[in-house]
Amino acid sequence: MTCWRKSTISEGFTKAGTMGIIGWKGSPFPNLLGGAPVDRYDVIIVGSGPAGMGAAFTLKKANPTLSILILDREKYSTGGMRNDCKMNFTYPIGFPTEYWSEEAANHYLDEVIDFLQPTIMPKNNISVYQKRAERLGCTLLEIKQTHLGTDGGLALIKELIARLGALGVDLSLGETMERVDQERRVVITEGREIEYKALLVAPGRKGFNFLQELMHSLSIPFIDNIVDIGIRVETRIEHYPIVRDYYDPKFYFPDKVRTFCTNSGNAHVVRERYATGRGDQWYSVNGHAFAPDSRHDNGLVNFAMLKTVRFTAPLASGQAFAENLGLQAALMGGGQPLMQRVGDFRLGSRSKEASFSEDLFDFEPTLRSCCPGDISLAIPAKILRAIWKAMKNLDTIVPGVLHPSTIMYYPEIKLYANKPAYLDEHFRVAEHIWFAGDGAGTSRGITGAWASGIRASEGMAKSLL
Repeated sequence: MTCWRKSTISEGFTKAGTMGIIGWKGSPFPNLLGGAPVDRYDVIIVGSGPAGMGAAFTLKKANPTLSILILDREKYSTGGMRNDCKMNFTYPIGFPTEYWSEEAANHYLDEVIDFLQPTIMPKNNISVYQKRAERLGCTLLEIKQTHLGTDGGLALIKELIARLGALGVDLSLGETMERVDQERRVVITEGREIEYKALLVAPGRKGFNFLQELMHSLSIPFIDNIVDIGIRVETRIEHYPIVRDYYDPKFYFPDKVRTFCTNSGNAHVVRERYATGRGDQWYSVNGHAFAPDSRHDNGLVNFAMLKTVRFTAPLASGQAFAENLGLQAALMGGGQPLMQRVGDFRLGSRSKEASFSEDLFDFEPTLRSCCPGDISLAIPAKILRAIWKAMKNLDTIVPGVLHPSTIMYYPEIKLYANKPAYLDEHFRVAEHIWFAGDGAGTSRGITGAWASGIRASEGMAKSLL
């Protein structure tokens, strides 16, 4: 194998066994043929989230001499580890079953666990909830979990970046990949051209538009027909006491509705900004929690209630449909997400500003920038019926969650369901190009994304032999 590596003589790269100096990040040498400076790496990884990191660490373990560059358009390392940093280590959570058998998922989960060395959180007294769920035709999965919190996640990211740097991996934040010249095996950014032997694209959920544009440009066939659409629920812990025994309970209900990303203690609902390909802006909601700290415990819990929607012809794009729902919510909320108390919803009344200050409603929303309103006007009726049915089932399993003070925020939309035509089990999509992570549909969450990065890296490593 011939590797491109940092020169010991200069700040450039030299190709082992050949003459010439080629520029690299930070101090590029001019392209003698004219045009933008050219750098060379054995591997370029687009996206600095768990999929990209998992791939980089695995590749370096397999061959420490590989030159690796991680690009990210954001000025900080992105991915789910910045958002509460909950990790699940039990199949099928985080592993789309069309790509992962239980055997394969468990194999890669063992590698993720071996690398991250998580502390699994205890669970207590959940059998009573499981029995109630079963009687209603619902399921409560028992999942191995760890929770670092948003602050703990940031500390982990910092540690991982330092470890990557120590291994000789170059990280370029705030640099956007504009396009790929597949024939020349070149990634083009605003300021330079970068040659690669293997390219991994792992932009995460927020990169789905970027990924679709890339697939169009490279003529990679894909299906875009699945999205998760739902609400985020916020209430007092005493109205959802199961979280005292099971931090992030995974309930599955009929009609493909499930709970997702539960946060408690020092928990907050937050906004996430999205922009369409046309530049229109809208917000989805999400949930965060900081590491457990009794001094800052606000006594609240939040979780998503999501319905998975699979579209068929003639609808061409589930992602575009979901984006339009987000834009519609923004239109109704004056550019902001909507929020409504359960008490108002049950009466068929819109929530008003008074709904969040009267004595009856006994806690302030943690995302105060939302617009009080009527979410039933914004959510398609079929989706809302399924979600409300699941909410009533949940209230039977965990009595109290439908207290009148409970807040429902809308929209919570997950745009991570691109389904490229993969050429092999390692998520190769074209010659010398692989995909991984949530945006590529190979995972749903931190551990699944990390595992998909490992799996993709195995295929990349074989191609580099």
